[in-house]
Amino acid sequence: MGTILTPKTIMIAGGLLTGGLAVLLTRWGNPPNMGFCFACFLRDISGSLGFHRAELVQYLRPEVLGVGLGAFLSARLAGEFRPRGGSSPIIRFFLGLFMMVGALVFLGCPIRAALRIAGGDLNALVGLAGLVSGVVLGIFFLKRGFNLGRAAAVTDLSGIILPLALVGLLALSIAKPVFILASQKGPGSQFAPYLLSLFAGLAIGVLAQRTRICFTGAWRDVFLVRDYHLLSGVVSFIAGALVMNYALGNFSSGALHWGFTAQPIAHDNHLWNFLGLALVGLAGTLLGGCPLRQTILSAEGNTDSAFVVLGLLAGAALSHNFLLASSPKGPGLYGPAAVLIGLSFCLAVGFLQPERKAQR
Repeated sequence: MGTILTPKTIMIAGGLLTGGLAVLLTRWGNPPNMGFCFACFLRDISGSLGFHRAELVQYLRPEVLGVGLGAFLSARLAGEFRPRGGSSPIIRFFLGLFMMVGALVFLGCPIRAALRIAGGDLNALVGLAGLVSGVVLGIFFLKRGFNLGRAAAVTDLSGIILPLALVGLLALSIAKPVFILASQKGPGSQFAPYLLSLFAGLAIGVLAQRTRICFTGAWRDVFLVRDYHLLSGVVSFIAGALVMNYALGNFSSGALHWGFTAQPIAHDNHLWNFLGLALVGLAGTLLGGCPLRQTILSAEGNTDSAFVVLGLLAGAALSHNFLLASSPKGPGLYGPAAVLIGLSFCLAVGFLQPERKAQR
């Protein structure tokens, strides 16, 4: 067993299982090609709490709550819950905010880009090219010595605040008080049965915490240190989702198809698909991880990553309150300008943040 359960085989198996599970969530009721999308689901949670009023995308998604709690339990059991923070939290907040803006202009985080590829949406290949370009640009800053400072140990109370907040949201998702909003139509009204969603989230949280999978860090490691470990998980995720789509007959039934046009919850504006995920890739590289990875880190007690998660929630609210988010018709009215502002912010942070040598 020791020769079979290596870090490589665990990463590949975790990717296959997670990709297949994400497609099963669509069969059970989640939106097409959105069985699991951290940006989209955080946006839905933001709406359910009333942070934005886009009635089509409001639902307190149990998958996200399950991921955070699953990662927290996994970290505690493995002795990897280590509260720490104090590494440029305000910069991280705004990087998280703009990462969400870029994702909602593309209409999905890097996880959904992978699912869209596995679902035949070729627009996601354009987005993937943008994501990789953003990561490569971020590597330029890393090679110059960029970093956001050293995190220091903080109290256990600080590290446990976000997991406790997830428990509170879990209670609200079960109790369903009147102030928790829920879509009556649109993507927010499409969801898998509650317990299936929650247990799927818990499983993904444990797998993500144990494997350290990251959908931007994978490309960073390839181009920076020629390490393909994380990328094997991403490729396995796509393969697992692709196989499951064919196994369920999603292509033969016409629910999914290969091409650029008429794809579910997507648009075919190549420029802003590219630049939207380029912003995600750049911000994610400066932060050290994609939205999923930031959530896992926050569950491990990293309060800096918790600020990123808060920034993602704020970015979702900003995107839908101020006409930044895209729709299947194309980019929102002010979405392109917001992406350019976000890219400018990331570049400014990359150039102006003191280099490592200057901090010694």
